[in-house]
Amino acid sequence: MRPLAAASARSTYRRLLAYLAPHRGRFILGMLGGALFAATMTSFAWFAKKFGDGTLVHQDPRTIVWIPVALVGLFLVRGIGEFVQTYNMGYVGRQIVSRLRRDVFRHILDLPVGYFDRSSAATLLSRLTYNSEQIGQATTDSINLVVRTTLTIVGSIGLMLWFNARLTLIALILTPLIGWLVSIINFKFRRYSRRIQDSMGDVTRVAKEGFESPRLIKVYNAQAHLARQFDAADAHNLRSNMRLILTRGISNPVVQQVTAIGAAIVLWIAIADAIHGRMSMGDMLGFIAALVGVAQPLRDLVGVAGPLQQGIAAGQSLFEVLDEPAELQGGTLRVARVRGAVQFEHVSFSYPTAEGRAAEPAGRPAALTDVSLEVAPGESLAIVGRSGSGKSTLVNLLPRFYDVASGSVRIDGRDVRDYELSNLREQIAVVSQEVVLFNDTIRNNIAFGREVPDDAILILDEATSALDTESERHIQAAFAQLLLHRTTFIIAHRLSTVEQADRILVLDGGRIAECGTHLQLLAHDGLYAQLHRLQFSD
Repeated sequence: MRPLAAASARSTYRRLLAYLAPHRGRFILGMLGGALFAATMTSFAWFAKKFGDGTLVHQDPRTIVWIPVALVGLFLVRGIGEFVQTYNMGYVGRQIVSRLRRDVFRHILDLPVGYFDRSSAATLLSRLTYNSEQIGQATTDSINLVVRTTLTIVGSIGLMLWFNARLTLIALILTPLIGWLVSIINFKFRRYSRRIQDSMGDVTRVAKEGFESPRLIKVYNAQAHLARQFDAADAHNLRSNMRLILTRGISNPVVQQVTAIGAAIVLWIAIADAIHGRMSMGDMLGFIAALVGVAQPLRDLVGVAGPLQQGIAAGQSLFEVLDEPAELQGGTLRVARVRGAVQFEHVSFSYPTAEGRAAEPAGRPAALTDVSLEVAPGESLAIVGRSGSGKSTLVNLLPRFYDVASGSVRIDGRDVRDYELSNLREQIAVVSQEVVLFNDTIRNNIAFGREVPDDAILILDEATSALDTESERHIQAAFAQLLLHRTTFIIAHRLSTVEQADRILVLDGGRIAECGTHLQLLAHDGLYAQLHRLQFSD
């Protein structure tokens, strides 16, 4: 499992680098700032050597002036390097987050409806917000620290080799052990970070459900039930965070202890060399300063592994969304305006299972089975039936929210899959039973994203289900004018809504049970008449 995780991490690195490419100039400038910062940090070892030789050994009076001045100069250069790195790396990081977040949002909008059937909106929202911010932290604070510490360690080791190559090689014997420990720590961080991100999706989902239905929750006294669900999701998130904190808490002391043991051995040898004249006082002080200069950045490098691996795990989760196949765009046929002749020819359809496959006959029953139907241009067809009989499924095949498993759906004699998808949907308008209001004007909510004339085609999916009887009558009168010369599919539970339709189609168990006018179906005394009696028995 670990090789697969490593391969996935490498893929994430490469894809994040692709997002970095347009800003490589800023990134290089930030790297130069980090290099300047690291150079000043390693210069303190050289500073210690000059102090030891010039002040303690030779007692040069010029050191009274130039050492304090050099100290101020070093901190000035360090500050400039830190600013250049922080600002430019921060700019690059925020640009990556912004572009990645826009790409993910646009791609989510282009995913097929079936993806949303099996995915939680709250989880997607958590990925888009929480996970993307973790990438921002990884590409700014974490990379800043990685650049500084790595260059500081390299520079310090270079000075150590200059001061005393033998002692440096002895110190480097522990490098493979430290590298092995860091690789284990990174793996743990990445695994726990992914669990934290998944659990945050659950926390967001439960909170979203609670905030969206306050009246329903209160009337059923379900506060405690929702609170228990939230507590369970939050407890899972807490456990994952505590494991991450435990790993972080153990990792630094372990690495520091290994480093301290190696440093103690090296210091023992260095002090012995200085006492026996094999090493000057300045070289010893410089070597010790460089050795200390490695220890602190090494600790910081281990500490930054957590946020960095969290960013990698967050990137993996976002790229998983980007790798989801977008909705198929259909053929190349474009028309200015269809006539509105609709044919369903032996149409069968089953909703996909959780694994993305269509339901087998032995499993969940098909939503539609061998449905054949013709609707003339300008005709209004009402579709009624019990809940789950396939009413909404039938009309969802028209704008290709789903594609048929067998058979075909045709508009003006052409399969809907022959039309360019955007052009096909330009011919259709939907008034749904799902009430959604966007933060816009009333007209823009009605047109929603289009500049359309008033003569658009309509699908009415239980559009009056939430209205009282008087409001329903007013809406029906408006519909009567609106539906002139339009092919219209009207789905309704209230049979009073569909009495004036040209034809009424009765579905039962995904099949056509009856078809005719209101009076014909009543006279037939079948399923429609039964539903009518149930609604109007009072």
